[in-house]
Amino acid sequence: MFSLKKVLRELPLFFLVFIIPMSGCSSSTNSVTPDEARAIAEEAYIFAFPMLENYRAMQAQAILPKIFNRFRHTTKLSGPDDTDVVRENNDTLYSVLWLDLRAEPVVVSVPPITDRYYTFQLLDLYTHNFGYVGTRVTGTGARTFVVAGPHWEGEKPDGADDLFRSESEFLLCLVRTGVNIDLPGDYEKVLGLQKQYAAKPLSSFLGLPAPEPFPMDIFPPFDQETADSPGFIMYFNFLLGRLEIHPSEKDLIEKFGRIGIGPDFHFDENELSPAVRSSIQEGIDSAREQIWGCDNLLGEIKNSWILSKRIFGSREQMQGKYLIRAGAARVGLYGVDLEEAYYPSSKFTPDGMTLNARENNYVIDFPAGSLPPVKELGFWSITMYSMPDQRMVHNPINRYSIGDRTPGLRYGEDGSLKIYLRKDVPEEGTENWLPAPDGPFSVTMRMYLPEDGALDPLYAPPPVMKVE
Repeated sequence: MFSLKKVLRELPLFFLVFIIPMSGCSSSTNSVTPDEARAIAEEAYIFAFPMLENYRAMQAQAILPKIFNRFRHTTKLSGPDDTDVVRENNDTLYSVLWLDLRAEPVVVSVPPITDRYYTFQLLDLYTHNFGYVGTRVTGTGARTFVVAGPHWEGEKPDGADDLFRSESEFLLCLVRTGVNIDLPGDYEKVLGLQKQYAAKPLSSFLGLPAPEPFPMDIFPPFDQETADSPGFIMYFNFLLGRLEIHPSEKDLIEKFGRIGIGPDFHFDENELSPAVRSSIQEGIDSAREQIWGCDNLLGEIKNSWILSKRIFGSREQMQGKYLIRAGAARVGLYGVDLEEAYYPSSKFTPDGMTLNARENNYVIDFPAGSLPPVKELGFWSITMYSMPDQRMVHNPINRYSIGDRTPGLRYGEDGSLKIYLRKDVPEEGTENWLPAPDGPFSVTMRMYLPEDGALDPLYAPPPVMKVE
């Protein structure tokens, strides 16, 4: 861990007033009552949940394989064997760039991309979307951008188009590059684009000596059982020490300190009294019930679809919406802003019955003129997930999503379209079949670059109907 002297040297002056009495220490829990501990733990766990989910993914993708500040690319569309993140898309190839900005900023370069949708999404440790480069925001030309941590005070260097400042020292740059699966050789084309995605330290970009590297033995191993217990505070404290606490949340974090929460605070649940420890667990359990039961906050229901509201976004857009942020992380970690992609989901029929392919067959019937409206270079798809684990499921034709890029999709003469959701091949054939698991399932539609009119009011697909 950093020494107190080193931590203080790197923190901005306005922050020192808050951190000096607490950093590296533990807040006494002797004065907190069990009822107070329960209430604080409930609020703190809801706040921390997206950060914990993010840290779990960060351990699998960056910490354990020791991959920071360099790209890792997928070379196939995500499928049922990809389990790091729930409800991944099956439409784009991912490129993952976990950044460690403690020593210096990182410069990212992107080639011109004129024939497909793509986006570079920047997410801090809070899971706020704090920046984008891509088709929607910066267009189709080449782009070079700098990503800096919270304690870097420099300006945008010559040769860079953009400078993004993160509230955290570690962050994720998640890249989605569209694959036109109906075009021969398109995979190879995207693989060629990925090879041109580049990340280098600012010192290398400027031709200057590199600063002294920071230690890499600072990360507590993530364990889900610990994260669901009072031990979550240990992870939370570590993460708070890796970011800048926003002025609007200083009082909140200070309140959390009554149960031992704070930047780099020492925490050992064995030092808690049995009553307080039990109360904190009760608060966690209550928080998890709320997170798993907050679907009504994530969207409105129309035509048996949950129409996702703005549940992902920047700090300004998501400020104070802690339960919404937690619920969003549960159903789809790393979601993009509505303007980037809109995700209606369905898990029941209009009469409220859970979708279950073991018991029924289903159809989505798009009348003429009702297909999902998307902009140029945008597209739409519907992806199948098993429930409750929210993963794609192996099927005999290896099809996990279906949409306007699916080869051989059959439309009616009037432009209408029927999508069949069932576990067995429909009589109509496989062209319009999205295979379902042998049991409960849900589906998510993704509209990449939705038309403005699809967001106000929110576009509702036709209902998922049981076939008699």
